[in-house]
Amino acid sequence: MDVLSPDAPFHIVSNAGSGSKDAHEARQQIEAVFQAAGRPHEFILIENPEQLGAVATKAVEAAQRSGGAVVVAGGDGTINAVVQAALPSRRPFGIIPQGTFNYSSRAHGIPLDIPEAAKSLLTARLKPVQVGLVNDRAFLVNASLGLYPELLQDREAYKRQYGRHRSVALWSGLRTLMREHRQWVVEVEHEQGRERVVTPSIFVGNNVFQLELVGLDEAEDVKHRGRLAGVIVKPVSTLELLWLAVRGMLGQLEEEERVRDFSFETMTVRVLSRTGRRGIKVAVDGEVFWCQPPLTFRVAPQPLMLLAPAPER
Repeated sequence: MDVLSPDAPFHIVSNAGSGSKDAHEARQQIEAVFQAAGRPHEFILIENPEQLGAVATKAVEAAQRSGGAVVVAGGDGTINAVVQAALPSRRPFGIIPQGTFNYSSRAHGIPLDIPEAAKSLLTARLKPVQVGLVNDRAFLVNASLGLYPELLQDREAYKRQYGRHRSVALWSGLRTLMREHRQWVVEVEHEQGRERVVTPSIFVGNNVFQLELVGLDEAEDVKHRGRLAGVIVKPVSTLELLWLAVRGMLGQLEEEERVRDFSFETMTVRVLSRTGRRGIKVAVDGEVFWCQPPLTFRVAPQPLMLLAPAPER
């Protein structure tokens, strides 16, 4: 692993938070760490969530000019948006976690404490990290269609009403699972063949921490063999969906007969069910967007050059 130059500036994408006290305090904490170390840095603020892509591009262009690193202070969804811009540039990429679950940070040993995460960037090493793609959209954690996008949209609605807490996310998820869900008819093709399946959800994982958390053996294939993990849920009742959620929280999904899990290099999903003009909803690292089928899931040809904490001596 390579070391970033000690005078390379950090270009930090951060949420302006509309005057949010938490967002302001986070920036103060980060700035205090970098000022104390004499490290050049600048904050590039997200004033409007709809401008996130433009802000990310601005940060990447600044890093290319200065020979510095792109740093994102935010949760998995914000991280994903900045990855879209940073991946082709091959600029070093740092994370200061500020999300609910922080799977990207947990998978690579990045401290969840904001000042500690900022300090770790000062001595970080460049670590090539596998990136997944669904069509042209990159993901570090997961991508899915069917049930999961519904869960995410409901979760965001609950968070806006009750706050961004993990308990709120879990409660909203249970409420969503208790509703009746659409069964998708799709054709799935990967290295093991082609088949027609009926399912409420297809999930593709690229985060070893998350896969180990729910108890899927494919974590080893993702970590060591450059593959992605696929999970297809069989047609189930509402009560069975709730039970699957419980098994996942207990880390026992590998033993569950109502899901089929496998690893792959490339997988194409053709939707045989009727779709609208906008296509289908796809969830990518906690964000939902519309995508035109077919969906092709694969590993990106180039890795993300992540600034990971230096190993302890």
